[in-house]
Amino acid sequence: MKVVLCVLVCLSVCACDAGSAPFIRPCHAADSACLKSSAQQAVPVLAAGIPSMGIETLDPMRVDRVMTSQAGLDMDFRNTIVKGLRNCEVISLKRDGPNKTYLELKCSVTMIGDYNLGGKLLILPIEGNGKYKIKIRDIYVKIALDIGEKLVNGQKYWSVIRWKHSADVKTGVEFHFQNLFNGNKQLSDTIHEFANSNWKEIFQEVAPPIVKAVVTKIVNESTKLFDNVAISEMALD
Repeated sequence: MKVVLCVLVCLSVCACDAGSAPFIRPCHAADSACLKSSAQQAVPVLAAGIPSMGIETLDPMRVDRVMTSQAGLDMDFRNTIVKGLRNCEVISLKRDGPNKTYLELKCSVTMIGDYNLGGKLLILPIEGNGKYKIKIRDIYVKIALDIGEKLVNGQKYWSVIRWKHSADVKTGVEFHFQNLFNGNKQLSDTIHEFANSNWKEIFQEVAPPIVKAVVTKIVNESTKLFDNVAISEMALD
């Protein structure tokens, strides 16, 4: 899922030359086709991490904890492992001037971990804790970034000033929560049938906090790239 490897790919394609990242083919800002192709080539490399720059592995990605309460539902997801980001497809990548970048990715990911849920899932009561698994097929993630500059030891470096994202699943989501209602199979089956039949609405209620956590981790890792390579070594135009 976001979520998506989107921000790291976006920043790398817009920024790196063959010297600092040999897996990137440099492109001019106006050449969207080149940017898209180069980004696609970079996805699996970046997903594996770049130890020399301190960039952690992003596939699989670990998210330690996400806690939230909304619409009458308390959620606590722990020890989440996200798999599948290395297979994301770059839909588009565009630069708008020196400070704006827009990226869209399509990904299919699996998330597994521990959960604790209590409250109402849309209209049905839900309660449980244990292992969970969520499979997301074809999530489209859009990222918009504002890029700035900073001066360090006389060298200019890029930095992310702010970013925002949106996510929409087109094909489907499968939910599985072990030990719902203390293992009551009848109640558990009812919840799973309801959730998987209404996956779009359930995704919008349950998944956004996890998606945001994944995207945030990608952004945090991406800034390490900018911290290591000066603009003078990266910019084409």
